[in-house]
Amino acid sequence: MGPEVLLLAREALLLMVLASLPPIGASLLVGLLASLFQAATSIQEQALSVVPKLCAAVLALAIAAPWIAGQLSRFTAQVLRAIEQVRL
Repeated sequence: MGPEVLLLAREALLLMVLASLPPIGASLLVGLLASLFQAATSIQEQALSVVPKLCAAVLALAIAAPWIAGQLSRFTAQVLRAIEQVRL
């Protein structure tokens, strides 16, 4: 396994983490706020925490979609260039 393959694998894992940060971060923040609200009001309804987190994740994905698509396109082009160099 060449150093190029290891570098691409490292970048793929880093890209996976970075692309998942917006929805996970939004869900975490909204979940924390919903939990604080539930604790303050003694309302223990599960839908009160799940639905806002789902909406926040979808909204974060919609907002971050252009950036995520750009990063994925850049990485795909890098992988295709690496494959082309291996063939030679």
